[in-house]
Amino acid sequence: MTLAIDTLPNGLTTDEARQRAARAYALDRAHVFHSWSAQAEITPMTITASQGSHVWDGEGNRLLDFSSQLVNTNIGHQHPKVVAAIQEQAATLCTVAPQYANDARSEAARLIAELTPGDLNKVFFTNGGADANEHAVRMARLHTGRYKVLTRYRSYHGGTDTAINMTGDPRRWPNDHGTSGVVHFFGPFLYRSHFRATTEAEETEFALAHLDEVIRLEGPSTIAAIVLETIPGTAGIMVPPPGYLAGVREICDRYGIVFIADEVMAGFGRSGAWFSVDHFDVTPDLLTFAKGVNSGYVPLGGVAINSAIAETFAHRPYPGGLTYSGHPLATAAAVATITAMRDEGVVTNAARVGEEVIGPGLRDIARRHRSVGEVRGLGVFWAVELVADQSTREPLAPYGSSSAALNETVAACKSRGLLPFANFNRIHVVPPCTVSDDEAREGLEILDAALDVADSHV
Repeated sequence: MTLAIDTLPNGLTTDEARQRAARAYALDRAHVFHSWSAQAEITPMTITASQGSHVWDGEGNRLLDFSSQLVNTNIGHQHPKVVAAIQEQAATLCTVAPQYANDARSEAARLIAELTPGDLNKVFFTNGGADANEHAVRMARLHTGRYKVLTRYRSYHGGTDTAINMTGDPRRWPNDHGTSGVVHFFGPFLYRSHFRATTEAEETEFALAHLDEVIRLEGPSTIAAIVLETIPGTAGIMVPPPGYLAGVREICDRYGIVFIADEVMAGFGRSGAWFSVDHFDVTPDLLTFAKGVNSGYVPLGGVAINSAIAETFAHRPYPGGLTYSGHPLATAAAVATITAMRDEGVVTNAARVGEEVIGPGLRDIARRHRSVGEVRGLGVFWAVELVADQSTREPLAPYGSSSAALNETVAACKSRGLLPFANFNRIHVVPPCTVSDDEAREGLEILDAALDVADSHV
């Protein structure tokens, strides 16, 4: 772990940062209620500064951020052009009600519409990804006059009411009373195939047949939308096999179902393309985004809408809105982020680092560690599946939980200067899209060493 010996990027000395961190931690424990946590059982890390691909903890230690926080700092921490844009916008127009047009929101919508595929040319701005998915579903239901929504197991769509019920992981369970209109199905995941497929072609064929059967048994005329993370993120970064998303598109067209692509985590360069649907030559009817649109510098999400659904609300009021829809500070940050990503070749960098550094590095790690069952991903969007037994594929931590083996492995990463993203039996390799080759190699070397701890439990 690298210890800051002089000053942090924010100008604080290490001693000053430690003092502030101690106060922040004490106040946090006294007053802050954390998400997804048993409050008395957590000891949150204090972050005092960040820059590029690194963060500094409360002790002044620098860590390489291989989590991109919640897989959202795609342009890295404290990008000067984005920080400057927020400052400039704050000096011009800090806030304005959403019924008024303003430069920042209009330009952000134009830039996003340039990037989205097909005729997804209208943008409804939200505060984040969960409410983007909420509103996309509302639009689909009103457009079709149907209510049911189909989503896959092993997915995450957000923590609000409809979004958490769409989610296909255990966080849904305490919130699911079977009244949301959501039906879950099995998506493709060859390593743990529900269909006992042995090839990607079989997995695609069987998964599409299963989805079609679910639709026919539920009643096609009752289903408003199919919502899919283009590449599921928190659930495991399972890149869909060739032909799967095109098959879902065909099924939706056949039954008049709205296809919603959730690109909240997978979008804006994360997989080495502006949107992950670009890898598969598929155009959804609605596309939701957040996170990487401005790297989370100011909360922002949205729904990109095709012409047919937009026309539904041309003369019929859309019954939904938010006080901060298209907030000028957030959309100014989005304009600066997209512009900087274009000018600096950030999406190309993410694709290249994934292909030349992370992918080969992880495959080499997998060959040398008996705790690694599979590595998979694209761009700077990778998962390392950890197992107790490679032959049986028993997870190193149970579904929906953690284990001593995983906790010790994550601790080993942190002690060596790497901040990982871990979920269940996986460690995700998800650095900023701006990560350098040397930083990516450094992170992989730390992960390689930490996996010796995981191996000791196998």
